Formats: sequence, C-alpha cells, structure tokens
Amino acid sequence: QVQLVESGGGLVQTGASLRLSCAASGDSFSTYTGGWFRQAPGKEREFIAAIAWSGKSTYYADNMEAHFTISRDNANNMLYLQGSDLRPEDTAVYYCAAARAELITSTQAMGVRDLYGYWGQGTQVTVSS
Repeated sequence: QVQLVESGGGLVQTGASLRLSCAASGDSFSTYTGGWFRQAPGKEREFIAAIAWSGKSTYYADNMEAHFTISRDNANNMLYLQGSDLRPEDTAVYYCAAARAELITSTQAMGVRDLYGYWGQGTQVTVSS
C-alpha cells in the first residue's frame, strides 16, 4: 500500500501559478502510476493528468494540458502538479492518487478514476477573481 499527502494549496489571484506536491510513503511509489484529480463544490471529481511509473509517459484531460504540468521524482517519492494562468473555475480540492502499474494497460486508462486505489486527503486551491 501507499500513503499520499498533498501540500501546496492556497488562495491565489487569477493568472497566478501554483505548484502542488504529493508525498508518497509506504510501498515503492515508483511502481505506481500517479495522477491528479480535482473536485469543485457540487461537481464530480474530475481527472487532470497522470504520469506513468517511469515518468516517460503522461496523459492529460482535454483542455488541462494548457494550464497544468504533471511530473514526478521517484528518488524522493514525490508527485507534482504545476498550474499556471489559473482561473476562478480552477477552484477546487485537488487530490493526488496512485494506481498499481499493472492496472494501467493503455494511455487512456491513466484517466480512469476507478483504477486509482490510493488517494490523498486533498488540498484546497482557491483562485480569486
């Protein structure tokens, strides 16, 4: 099993940048696909981006790649999400998640929320207008 803890959220103004971090512990994080999701009030949790265990493959939801970049540091068991030019509609709780690599059998599978068995507690990002 792997435990995940997000950090880096906060209140920012429209147009600002923000980097979210996710610290993994427990099982070897380098064997998991890492993903970022977000959930706004009254909405379902939506996929943002994912990165393969090797870091060599990434996958983004439509319209997310323009404002978000996912990366990882397996040596330090870290997952990152860099957001730029943030808008009020980006306001949400942001979650990092991990999926066992053997469950991710295609690039598109990296965006399937139900394949992620491990979740952090979330970090709030609020973008003011």
